[in-house]
Amino acid sequence: MTNKILLIEDELDLAEVTKMRLKNSGYEVISALNSEAAFTFLQKNIPDLILLDLLLPGMQGDEICKKLKRDDRLKRIPIILFTASASDIPKISKEVGADDYIMKPYESKELIAKIKKFIG
Repeated sequence: MTNKILLIEDELDLAEVTKMRLKNSGYEVISALNSEAAFTFLQKNIPDLILLDLLLPGMQGDEICKKLKRDDRLKRIPIILFTASASDIPKISKEVGADDYIMKPYESKELIAKIKKFIG
């Protein structure tokens, strides 16, 4: 059974590159460009991990993370924050309940290593 990752990222080019890299590493990847698309997917599906951009249109990634961690059905899903702009990402990550974080631009090996920590 393939591990399923929900990638919530609004930069289309980066989302496609990340999706391709993760698929090449054996993961099934579902993309959402914003919180609305992500929550629509999550109503019927539970991924094994969520890769979540902090800066999104509409609801920001930190608010999405808090909402997911308060939901009994979804709170056990590991969340890795994904950002280029937050210099205080370790603090933000801890405050919102994220399980880990990675800075953009990222090294594929580093991203895969972080994912493997949670879902193999």
